[in-house]
Amino acid sequence: MSTSLVIAAHGTRVGAGVGQCHDLVAQVRAQLPGTRVEAGFVELVEPSIHEVVAELSDTGPVVVVPLMVGTGAHVQHDIPAEILAGQGRPGRVVQTAHLGAHGHLLAVLDDRIEEALAHGDEAWSQAETSVVLVGRGSLMAQANADHCALARLLQERRGAPDVVPGFIQVVQPDLASALDRARQHGATQIVVAPNFLFTGRLEKWLAEQSAAWQSANPEVQVRVAGVIGPCEGLARVVAERFREGEAELRASTEEAEGSPVYLAGLDLSGRRVLVAGAGRVASRRIDKFLDAGADVTVVAPVASPRVTDLAADGRVRWEQRPVAAEDVHGAWYVLAACDDAAANALVSDACEEQGVFCVRADDARAGTAWTPATARHGAFTLGVVGRRDPRGSIALRHRVMTLLDSEAHASEED
Repeated sequence: MSTSLVIAAHGTRVGAGVGQCHDLVAQVRAQLPGTRVEAGFVELVEPSIHEVVAELSDTGPVVVVPLMVGTGAHVQHDIPAEILAGQGRPGRVVQTAHLGAHGHLLAVLDDRIEEALAHGDEAWSQAETSVVLVGRGSLMAQANADHCALARLLQERRGAPDVVPGFIQVVQPDLASALDRARQHGATQIVVAPNFLFTGRLEKWLAEQSAAWQSANPEVQVRVAGVIGPCEGLARVVAERFREGEAELRASTEEAEGSPVYLAGLDLSGRRVLVAGAGRVASRRIDKFLDAGADVTVVAPVASPRVTDLAADGRVRWEQRPVAAEDVHGAWYVLAACDDAAANALVSDACEEQGVFCVRADDARAGTAWTPATARHGAFTLGVVGRRDPRGSIALRHRVMTLLDSEAHASEED
């Protein structure tokens, strides 16, 4: 029975914004062939989320992905209430996390800022341009904190001189105050970047307020970037959230005991294995790869003493830099174990595109392979894979090994 996807969107009175949402739905359908994908809206636009959920949950399980950049009242209250009103049988519908500070969304915001830098009579230099990142604004403090964190992540990604967070409504700093802060920090060129998914009244207000501030501060030049809009990057985030929800449904509704993965032994001898990251988890797994005879490449800006020693001995290749999607080329197996979730997502997405199995050390559901708890007994290697419960797998492995050791000891005594 196939799982359907409901994209839970906000809704707007602006027809162009609704059209952009439907364009995104079409792009997500292309990302998820064979999956029924429909949009439902929190307000202002039909159909409602509960109407779509009611229709689709009659035919099978449903994953609801909140099409919201940050958490807030819609994500935490309104959408769950809509799901409760629409679902037929409990357990057939799951709501995923909101979009969040996903690496693909950061990349799209980066693209929109670059487009603004290039637009106009002359191109602006990234190194000389500050950014004001504008969010919707929420009565929920966590949503506003998420936006401020996103601004910092964007600054780290771009290496920009300044990325100042601001809000278009509800809370401070408002747009004018954020622009004032950027000017006080020495900015003479500012790109106002809306952290909005689609066009609508917020974009109109943003343009008007930016123009008004520019008129009052003629010594500073201001350009307004475009909204995120329907694009491949946004569609990929929605598709990834769907797969996470689908895995959660599968794990919770499967009646058969055991793990839902296919257990196999991989011959990695002489084959390239990519390890993204070089911390404690990566160091522990690298030894297993080397025991299997793999050709191990480690990509990480910094490494644990164990990895540096292995690299010095020539047992692994360590490339001292951030990981890139291109590093997946030619790998048979990949471990994404970076400290940065966005970097792990970048690696796992590249693996998905290239058909390479990938273990996500930070989020097993987002990978395509799980690492078993293993042990050796004589000529055999035992592996235990649970339902994303590593401690349970380790405990069962220990029990099995204790039983085997006791039987072997009893045989020796006989």
